[in-house]
Amino acid sequence: MARRKICVVSGTRAEYGLLYWLLRAIRKDPALELQLVLTGAHLSREWGYTKDVVEKDGFAIADEVDILLSSGSQLGVTKSIGLGLIGFAESFRRLAPDLLMVLGDRYEILAAATAAMVARIPIAHIHGGESSEGLIDEAIRHAVTKMAHLHFVSTEHYRQRVIQLGEQPDRVWNVGAPGLDNIRQLRLLDQRRLERDLGYSLGESYFLLTYHPVTLGKDGPRRALENLLRAAANFPETSLLCTKANADADGHVINEMIEHYAVDNPARIKLVDSLGQLRYLSAMRHAAAVVGNSSSGIIEAPAMGVPTVNIGERQRGRIRARSVIDCGSTEKEIARALKEALSPAFRRIAQNVESPYGDGKSSARIAKILRSVDLEGILLKTFYDLPGR
Repeated sequence: MARRKICVVSGTRAEYGLLYWLLRAIRKDPALELQLVLTGAHLSREWGYTKDVVEKDGFAIADEVDILLSSGSQLGVTKSIGLGLIGFAESFRRLAPDLLMVLGDRYEILAAATAAMVARIPIAHIHGGESSEGLIDEAIRHAVTKMAHLHFVSTEHYRQRVIQLGEQPDRVWNVGAPGLDNIRQLRLLDQRRLERDLGYSLGESYFLLTYHPVTLGKDGPRRALENLLRAAANFPETSLLCTKANADADGHVINEMIEHYAVDNPARIKLVDSLGQLRYLSAMRHAAAVVGNSSSGIIEAPAMGVPTVNIGERQRGRIRARSVIDCGSTEKEIARALKEALSPAFRRIAQNVESPYGDGKSSARIAKILRSVDLEGILLKTFYDLPGR
């Protein structure tokens, strides 16, 4: 019997890290054939070129779709989506997958899902039903949900939301967040080993900082990032370990600002293009707090008992644990939140929270469903009306 061909698209370092254990599970399953397609920042020297990380992990790359332009503008992102539509259409024609698997809400994923929809390829989507109201990702995520045929969500609340969008309940599975699989399965580095890998002493206390563009914000990222760096300076005993922003509009602005700050403050901050999952989660484990506006502060940090200072609107709407402190983007608001996160009382709260995002076994659940689910006639979708409608 022919193996079922599962095409998985990845466009960023973070997304690949979340998909890692699922990729391994698909590759290991004798009933499945993995087709891994890389795009976006994986193929860009400007944004970290993480293709070599994927190859080092031992995954065969079935195809590459180069869509990333270097402008960092809204126009550039729109052109990238157009290039992606063309590139993925050609790639899917060559690979002829039985199913496309995508995760999340980025514009690369929108291009891949649209090309698959037109090519009559069933789509499976991970992390649907969530909300991040400060981003264009909000609309992209729900658009991909409506194009998809199988849905793997991270909480029961999000399962109900996908059903509310008209998806059939028997096609929506609450499997938990794949990012927690890394916490459960990776053997994390102690701080001394992490510091050797980084070539930098983090000291007794440090913030793990990642700040991404708020793509629906009116003011751009410059002022908020300046406020964040000024607020962090109020805690001179706490250093900064910072990863660069992702390849969104205004990502260049953030990265250039942090690069200049790192040059001027070499004893205060270590800036890294990409830590990779092992080093990133190891850094999270030992951090005084996760700071910025990355989803990892909402999903992974609470599962590790680490406080999160979540700044601004980027992650507004996501389910949170009690260990997440939401704050505005003024210097005073950020400094107040950092002080609370460092307090012994709040650290005790963080160490005892229960993650709302599952138990770290989602990849095995997804692979089992991919192996057994009936794809016959799946392309013809019937809108599910909620009871009483």
